[in-house]
Formats: sequence, structure tokens, C-alpha cells
Amino acid sequence: MTALNAVTASSGAWTRRRMVMVAALAAGAAIAISGCSAGQISQTADQVSAVNGSSVDVEQISLRNVHVVYPGTGYTNLKGGNALLALSIINNSETTDDKLISVTTDLGTVKITPPAGQAAIVIPALHNVVAAPKQAETAGSPAADSHGSDSHAAPATGDKAVTDPEADPARIGITGLTRDIIPGLTYSVVFNFERNGPVKIEVPVDAGTATERHESDKSGPASEGGHGGSGGH
Repeated sequence: MTALNAVTASSGAWTRRRMVMVAALAAGAAIAISGCSAGQISQTADQVSAVNGSSVDVEQISLRNVHVVYPGTGYTNLKGGNALLALSIINNSETTDDKLISVTTDLGTVKITPPAGQAAIVIPALHNVVAAPKQAETAGSPAADSHGSDSHAAPATGDKAVTDPEADPARIGITGLTRDIIPGLTYSVVFNFERNGPVKIEVPVDAGTATERHESDKSGPASEGGHGGSGGH
């Protein structure tokens, strides 16, 4: 019995040592795996939802979806021509109205046109104001001809069509462009508010549904069919 007990005790000790060794190996493997993944960024960690324009918050003013409008009637986005900015301006102050007094950029001279029926772009407390093209000036609008007039628009009805800020919103245009405005690039624009002060933002360009190939001395050969290297869809 004494010898049997000794064998049994020895077997039990060996089993416990094996369990300890297995546990140590498992712990080491876990540390190695965590070490390999340390510093790596997951594919979705820094992803944000796709939006058409840029956004920024400064003091009590928030700018949302700021972008250069895709070329349409009267807006070429080409050097010497005109461009149009679109955005939403939000006044987060609970008590104080603010006013957009100027917009500056090295792209050209900026002209601010208030909404219909208003003398300036005033943003009331806890409200937002949209600057956008007039309905007849939207890109690709079939209702507007090349001279900016709307030959098929319905006649105005009373004062509503003249003073409706939704039908005729604020417009922020850039005239005498110093260079072409190209989709894929961003351009510095500063919005100056009466109370909040300046708000600077990098503004992208609306590329529209089909962007023309921009040729330069670094451009490679264009693929046949205009669909890139895939050879079509």
C-alpha cells in the first residue's frame, strides 16, 4: 500500500505540473496576440459617415455641409468665372442672434445675398440659416438656359414667390475666380460673424454625378470608354 500510495502521489503531482505548464503557455500566447495587435487601428475605428461638405464648430456658431456647388447655370467653377458656396449656419446661443457680415477667400471676391425679404443673413438664437442656389440655379436644372434665365418657370404668384426664403434662400457667390476649382481639393474660406468672429474651414467641391477628367502633365493615359481600368461595368 505504501508503494501504491507513492506512485499515486507522484502521478498526481505530475498531472498538476502539466496543468500549470499548459496554463502558462496559454497565458503567453494571449500576451503575444495582444502584443501583435497593439498599436493597430481597426478598419472602422476612425471612419465617419460620408457627407457632401465640411463641418466645424467655433464658439456659438456651427457650420454644416459646407461645399462649393457643382457647376450649374451661371456658375462655372473655372478661372475668371463664378462659383457658389452652400452650407447651413447654426447659432447655438440660447439668447443672442448673430449676423454673417463677410466671407473671405483667396479664390476671388465674395458676394453675400441675403434670403428673400431680408436685409442681411441674420441667424437667430437656436436657429439655422441655409445658403444654397435658387431652385432654378441647381446643377443640371432643365428649366434654366445658359444665360441664367428660367424660360419655363411658372409665373410668380403674389408676394409669396418674391419673399419666400425657401424658394429664394441666401446665396454666397464667388466672382472673378483666381483659379479653377477642382473636385477632390479643398479651399480655405473664412466666415466672419458680427458677434462670434471668424470661422475658418476647408471647403471641398461637389463633384456631381460625373466628373470630367482633369488633365495635367502628370496625368496618365486615359482608359478606353472613360470608365477607368476596369474596362466598363
